[in-house]
Amino acid sequence: PSIGMGSTKPAMDSKSKNIGYGKLILFGEHFVVYKVPALVAAVKASTSCKVELSTKNSESEDGPWSTGLIVEDNRPAVPGYKRKKRDEMLEATNLVLKHFKVDTKQQGVKITLGGDLCAVSGIGASASNAVSLSRALADALGLKLTEEEINRAGYEGEKGYHGTPSGIDNTAATYGGVLSFCRTDKDPIFQVKKLPSPCRIVYASTGITSSTTKVVGDVKNKKDQDPAWFDKLMTGYKKVYAQAEKALEAGDWKKVGELANENHKLLQDLTVSCKELDTLVDAARKAGAVGAKMAGTGRGGLMWAICLDSKAQDAVYDALSKIAPQVWKTEFA
Repeated sequence: PSIGMGSTKPAMDSKSKNIGYGKLILFGEHFVVYKVPALVAAVKASTSCKVELSTKNSESEDGPWSTGLIVEDNRPAVPGYKRKKRDEMLEATNLVLKHFKVDTKQQGVKITLGGDLCAVSGIGASASNAVSLSRALADALGLKLTEEEINRAGYEGEKGYHGTPSGIDNTAATYGGVLSFCRTDKDPIFQVKKLPSPCRIVYASTGITSSTTKVVGDVKNKKDQDPAWFDKLMTGYKKVYAQAEKALEAGDWKKVGELANENHKLLQDLTVSCKELDTLVDAARKAGAVGAKMAGTGRGGLMWAICLDSKAQDAVYDALSKIAPQVWKTEFA
């Protein structure tokens, strides 16, 4: 089903747990900038949130009251992430509070963040934060919101991190599952796809944080200088996408893995991979992954590998743990 403005779909199970999922781009990073579809998967790991509200300050009554904002950030994170993102996280928090018309000058708010999603660039940690906060705040206020309303609140929070977000991360954080996403001249088009079976993955960080703006700009410059080179890669990607969409819908994880390998080769040719990413991808394949590729901006950041069973997942995890700063095991949600 397409997600539209008028969705009345009730909030799913995750609402009661006040969580927002993490996400990985499966297919289409960089190519998606040029208005072709991409596939994004929510991961099972998530950020959780608890909101506590004080009694509102009343000018007509005496009694105990408090105002102000306290955020206790207990999320697991890679070194430096929370310090670097602190101001953006507080801006996102204030945007969500504003969306729900909560004024911390009139009412005290304590927000506690937790969960098992390790905050790292590329996993959608900012969106999982904003969505989990939106669920928890709605819960504390006694509001019964649809998933679309949660998603919209999460999008407002994402503006604190990204200025003008695409909407893809908060949508994955809200709905879970796999999403197809395509930019248009107007609003982007999302479609939620439910997976027929779970999929085991391992993902790992290079420990390198790269600038999305710079890398996207470099690709655009190369495209402008050599349109034929880019068109050839785009043609290859469109073929990969068409097959990947069918394989995901069928739960054919072996085929998805093979196509991930093809997509990674295209991204290498696009010059957005790097030695560190390629080393992790190669190691994952040698350890038993049926496919592996970089995810997101590239020239650092994350890669992911797809495994057909727990034995392969453990072997890939162990192999990557020897050479990567951070490694995680999870499933697509």
